[in-house]
Amino acid sequence: MYAVIRSGGKQYTVRPGDRLDVEKLDGEVGAEVELTEVLMVANGNDVSLGAPSVSGAKVTAEIVEHGKGKKVVVFKYKPKIRYRKRTGHRQQFTRLAIKDIVV
Repeated sequence: MYAVIRSGGKQYTVRPGDRLDVEKLDGEVGAEVELTEVLMVANGNDVSLGAPSVSGAKVTAEIVEHGKGKKVVVFKYKPKIRYRKRTGHRQQFTRLAIKDIVV
């Protein structure tokens, strides 16, 4: 069984037992989160598609940790005029442990 969910403007395929990094969510470590924006649920040959989401479906997950991702370097450069600008960014994330998919 698996589901396609939307979180933080991105879509993820999840199965029970998976660990997943999503955009930062509110909540403490160890808290349980319900993701209700389920776009598709598949159980063997039985597939449920949503328009835009499957009604009554939800994915329960546990917050494992909060952290920051790897640094993304942004480098701006214009030739012949001595313009160089280097900045960086570390995106915050929440690591989830998927527990169950409920239809």
